[in-house]
Amino acid sequence: MKKSLMALGTALMLGGTASAQKVTFEEFDLDNGLHVVLHQDNSAPVVITSVMYHVGAKDEQPNRTGFAHFFEHLLFEGTKNIGKGEWFKLVTANGGNNNANTTDDRTYYYEVFPSNNLELAIWMESERLMHPVIDQKGVDTQNEVVKEEKRLRVDNQPYGNLIKAVKENMFKVHPYKWTTIGEMEHLDAATLEEFLAFNKKFYVPNNAVLVIAGQFDKAQAKEWVKKYFSAIPKGAPVTRTKVEEAPITKEFKATWQDPNIQIPMVVASYRTPSMKTRDARVLDMISSYLSDGKSSKLYKKIVDDKKMALQIGAFNYSQEDYGMYLIYGLPMGQNTTESLVKEIDEEIAKMQNELISEKDFQKLQNKFESNYVSNNASVEGIADNLATYYMLYGDINLINTEIDIYRSITREEIRDVAKKYLNSNQRMILDYVPAKDKAQN
Repeated sequence: MKKSLMALGTALMLGGTASAQKVTFEEFDLDNGLHVVLHQDNSAPVVITSVMYHVGAKDEQPNRTGFAHFFEHLLFEGTKNIGKGEWFKLVTANGGNNNANTTDDRTYYYEVFPSNNLELAIWMESERLMHPVIDQKGVDTQNEVVKEEKRLRVDNQPYGNLIKAVKENMFKVHPYKWTTIGEMEHLDAATLEEFLAFNKKFYVPNNAVLVIAGQFDKAQAKEWVKKYFSAIPKGAPVTRTKVEEAPITKEFKATWQDPNIQIPMVVASYRTPSMKTRDARVLDMISSYLSDGKSSKLYKKIVDDKKMALQIGAFNYSQEDYGMYLIYGLPMGQNTTESLVKEIDEEIAKMQNELISEKDFQKLQNKFESNYVSNNASVEGIADNLATYYMLYGDINLINTEIDIYRSITREEIRDVAKKYLNSNQRMILDYVPAKDKAQN
């Protein structure tokens, strides 16, 4: 559902020039539980209006996966006052663009408009929340859209099922075990009543945060927010049951066959704590140290010097409840996935037993300072961050203070966190291989 920024692209990039200055914001709540955040930035005549709902794939039932992502599409179908298929026309006709995305933890919608169209954007998001038209025709239409997206981005994409292969093996009971896009047979089996019930439960003002960022008059914005959102009734409180996974205490192996690939991939996957923890931030730094750029330890050693792999990487897959730390490689020539794992383990062992060099540590600090500036370099990025820190972290001011956490991480912590989480008895080794008989897939 991604749209290009088109004519607004230049203005949006200008809106909030790259700097490490404090992000100012104002917050208030409506009586119906909607949390509202305002961030004023007059550097360009652009305004972002976004709504984040605290609903993602983890809020689905095991036999009805894909609902949250489905609603990302469905809630563009139309409303009581916006006809079917008219949403995008209305946005583009007024010089704007819009987008939405879904994760395991939340769903996010936003509009980018010239600042003189703020009232329109606020009204449209209130319409999405108050008057969505959810009927069988819309469900059937979006069902086909989602199926095509799955075919294009997952089923027919080389390594497209990698995350699915990892998740379904790493999580036994937690709903992170299924993917955001879900299973098409679950959507096919769902009734209209089930979609209506999902909307009633999760798409309520007390399960959402509205962010307005850019050039606007605060007093006027508050008036419009109250005018269009206050009449929306508060929903029943959304309750969630905490699901805990048993620790991984012994290395285990899994295999996935992909008909779209010719080169096997090996993945070492470790279960890690919530993205809200300090350890998760340390793991972010470890990822950068191991594989961020051609001078990183794994790339320099395995790809550049030894020429054992076409590609190597490590990343911290952070989420609200749990994370996963993934290290992957594609062997080259006569090298095997086993030999890659051996080389990877040697680098991890070095981190676990020795402090990284002062030079490498300074390089990490510089990268994370740069990332912080980049993440808040546009009003669009700031709007997203404000919503995320409020909704998923429970601390909106992390938009200003999270960099202090990264700054305070020490070389000793990097060593200790590597020791704590990146051990061979705490992981899965996934062999992601070409299908043996492509004709059968």
